[in-house]
Amino acid sequence: MVDKRLRREAEFHDRRYSGEHESREGARKFYSIFAECRAAYLDRILEDVEDKRVLEYGCGPGGFASRLAKGGAQVVAIDISPEAIRQARKRTRKRLDVELLEMNAEAMDFPDEDFDMVCGTGILHHLDLARAFSELDRVLKPGGRALFIEPLGHNPAINAYRRRTPEMRSADEHPLLMSDFEMARSTFPNVDLTFFNLLTLLAVPVRTTKLFGPAVRVLGGGDRLLMRVAPFTKRYAWNVLIELSKATA
Repeated sequence: MVDKRLRREAEFHDRRYSGEHESREGARKFYSIFAECRAAYLDRILEDVEDKRVLEYGCGPGGFASRLAKGGAQVVAIDISPEAIRQARKRTRKRLDVELLEMNAEAMDFPDEDFDMVCGTGILHHLDLARAFSELDRVLKPGGRALFIEPLGHNPAINAYRRRTPEMRSADEHPLLMSDFEMARSTFPNVDLTFFNLLTLLAVPVRTTKLFGPAVRVLGGGDRLLMRVAPFTKRYAWNVLIELSKATA
C-alpha cells in the first residue's frame, strides 16, 4: 500500500512538472496571495545558514536550494519525482554547492544527525506524517530545526474549492489539521506555528486586476489583527508556517 501511494505521488508530480496540469503562469498568479507567508519563510531559512548543512525536503523543480547555497549553506535537495529532479539539475548552477537526489522523504538514505536544518514548502501534506516526523527527527542534529509552509484543512470554503478542483491535487494529499501539530509535539519539544491567509482570501476575485497587490497587503494586516484578537480563527487560515526544533544533546 505504501509503495502504491508513493508511486501515485511520483507520477502525479511528474505530470505536474512536465506541464500536463494547469497553466504554470496562472498558478503563479493565483498563489501570489501567499507572498507574506513565503517572505517570512525565506527570512527564517536564510538566517544564519553559512557553513550549515541543509536539506530541502521535497524540492520540486527548483525550490530554494540555490538561494540557500548562495547564502553559504551546503545543500542537499530531494524529491520523489524524477522529473522534478531532472528539471532542478538543469536549473541549478554547477558552481553552487547543491546535491540533488531522487529520494523517498519518508525513508531517507542519510545517516543520523546529518543536517543542521531541513526545510520545504507544500511537502508534509503529501506524506505519512508519523513517518515524516520520525525521519526529520532522525536526520536533524541536536538543536537543529525544520521549517515548512503547509496548507490547512479546516476552512469549509477552501475545502469546497479543493473538492471542485481535484485535478490540481494528488489523490493522497491531506491538508494539515490542528491534531497533526499535536503529533509533531510528541516528537519535537518546540513547535512554532504562524498562520497566514484568511481575510486575504477576499482578494482572490480581483487577482487579475491591479487591485490585487494592494488588497493582499491590506487584508494581510487584517489577518494579523484578527488572529491576535481572536486566536480561534487561526485554524481557518489557508497556510501555516511551521518551525520544529529538535532538543539539544
